Amino acid sequence: MNRFKKVVVKIGSALITAGGKGLDREMISAWADQMAQLRAEGVDVVLVSSGSIAEGITRLGLKSRPGSISELQATAAVGQMGLVQAYEACFQAHGINSAQILLTHADLSNRQRYLNARTTLRTLLEFGTVPVVNENDSVSNEEIRFGDNDTLGALVANLVEADLLIVLTDQEGLFDADPTANPDAKLVEHADARDPRLVDYAGPSSGHLGRGGMQTKVSAAQLATRSGTHTVICSGNTKNVITRIVQGEALGSFLEASEGHLAARKQWLAGHMRCAGELRLDEGAVDVLVNKNASLLPIGVKAVSGVFNRGEVVACLAPDGTEIARGLVNYPSDECKQIIGKASKQIPEILGYQDDPELINRENLILMKA
Repeated sequence: MNRFKKVVVKIGSALITAGGKGLDREMISAWADQMAQLRAEGVDVVLVSSGSIAEGITRLGLKSRPGSISELQATAAVGQMGLVQAYEACFQAHGINSAQILLTHADLSNRQRYLNARTTLRTLLEFGTVPVVNENDSVSNEEIRFGDNDTLGALVANLVEADLLIVLTDQEGLFDADPTANPDAKLVEHADARDPRLVDYAGPSSGHLGRGGMQTKVSAAQLATRSGTHTVICSGNTKNVITRIVQGEALGSFLEASEGHLAARKQWLAGHMRCAGELRLDEGAVDVLVNKNASLLPIGVKAVSGVFNRGEVVACLAPDGTEIARGLVNYPSDECKQIIGKASKQIPEILGYQDDPELINRENLILMKA
């Protein structure tokens, strides 16, 4: 009996390209075999795969990872072809359709696009496919890129409300010290994903093929826990690692989530959204949000900054500039500037219409500080 029913598997660049030598097709086939087995057993699987840039470097005969955005984008476009072809062939061998999903940060920063991405992934799972997700490196830039596919794995886990995020790497797991420098370093077999010591254990990033490192994997686990998703960081070279973990075997580092799915439905607001603007509140509005579990009304807002549309995420700041909450705003920035400081009943007179009496409804708002 499988312990988990919905799983996101993330595979890193160094692992999937055998340290930069090109796609390791034998390993890709082995991982696909395991995911196909899970599908046959009724487990939903989403694959988040790095490797497009690393494969592009190999195909183009480059000696190192490109430094400029344009070169990275072009390299990713070339490499993505090989990556998708490899997965497609492996899953087709099992009679399973795969689907390519490319995402940028902007796709998840807008509520409507977020919902579209979630609906697409869930529908693909209903069709029995294995979605293969990657960051859209061919069009992303410094402003919109996720930064690493570990983060993307956690965001996808949030999108599909996964039970488990498996982060496959070329390391056995997370150690309490650098095992290459400290022979007494011990594997962290089980921990609360929110334990602040984990960040210190992870240390700095040192990967040259991808942008990630153990630190980004820990950060991803901490982000995933907000969605009620457990995380396992383990070696992708371990035989049948994916199926064994899903069946409940203790491999690598199990970082436990303490949040449940019901609480997680709006946790994405806190975890990964880049705020499109800011609302500066007065003390009364801060009190209402923090202590009275209420919505944010226009009358409690003193200033608006940034340019945003209805449905985008904005930060709610206390008078001293501290972010106390963030949420989905009901009016675009230009209209917010017209109605702040006013009673809700004045909105129709000022704007000529009224969609909502609140700037942010409580159901679309999450507190950042208690």
